Amino acid sequence: MNHYETVFILNPVLSEPQIKETVKKYEDFLVSKGAKMIAKEDWGLKKLAYPIQNKKSGFYHLFEYTVPGEVIDSLEVEFRRDERFMRYLTVKLDKHAVAWAERRRKRDQQKA
Repeated sequence: MNHYETVFILNPVLSEPQIKETVKKYEDFLVSKGAKMIAKEDWGLKKLAYPIQNKKSGFYHLFEYTVPGEVIDSLEVEFRRDERFMRYLTVKLDKHAVAWAERRRKRDQQKA
């Protein structure tokens, strides 16, 4: 089981229920493939550094999870097929990145 972090940007024209449904769909997809969800973050609507598909903003979300490596390919194929996704990035975390992510989560919880 490897530790991964996926950040994705959803189309800004989606309604709140559509966004929640999309996030839930892919969370369920990962769990069905044996993933253990560690953290889920909604970063909200953010302005993009450059236009993507003629859009200047997008809804950012982050998943942190552990899963066998072969599941990542099928997840990214699903992302490519879904037109609600503008961009995505999946990163395998090493032990230092995992420790940093834990510190960041604790810091964010203290702020809230």
